[in-house]
Formats: sequence, C-alpha cells, structure tokens
Amino acid sequence: MIPDSAIDMFKALSDPNRLRIFDMLSRGETCSCKLLEALSISQPTLSHHMGILQKGGLVRGRRDGQWIHYSVDPDAVHELIGYLESVSSSDRADGAEGPEAN
Repeated sequence: MIPDSAIDMFKALSDPNRLRIFDMLSRGETCSCKLLEALSISQPTLSHHMGILQKGGLVRGRRDGQWIHYSVDPDAVHELIGYLESVSSSDRADGAEGPEAN
C-alpha cells in the first residue's frame, strides 16, 4: 500500500509552480517575498501553493514580521526518497511484494 504521506507529497509536487517553488526552496530557506518576485504570481496564489506544499509535509514556514520564510522539510524528503527506492528495488522487479502489500 502506498503511504498516505507519499500520496500527499506527490499531489503537492504535481503542479509546475509548486515544483518550481520546491526547487527554489531546495537551495535554502527563502522569504515569501523572494518567491513572489521570482515566480511573478500574486500573494494569494503563492499562499495557496504554499498551503498545499505544507499540507503535503514537504515545506515548513517560519514567520518573521510580515513575511514567512519557507524551507524544505528534510525528513519528508528522506521519507519520499525511501518510498521511491522501495519502488525501484530489485526485489520488486522480480515480482516480490512491494510497498502496496502493506
């Protein structure tokens, strides 16, 4: 069975803007003001995308005055990598039960 957390992460990354945001955040904590400038989107649109990334567990936010500084949650990334590694394992290719068997 695919873990719910992996489903939420894949959903969060399924939008091109959210994937761009995630890529930017992978380079380090970034202020929402910088994300707005780089993506040329409105503040409500950014808030929408950040909410989905946070719900997916991939991103966390830290308020500093009127701005929020976002960063990638490394634990979530490791969890997603672990799932992807289990999908691509040689045991699974041989017909052995994979993560969906849980």
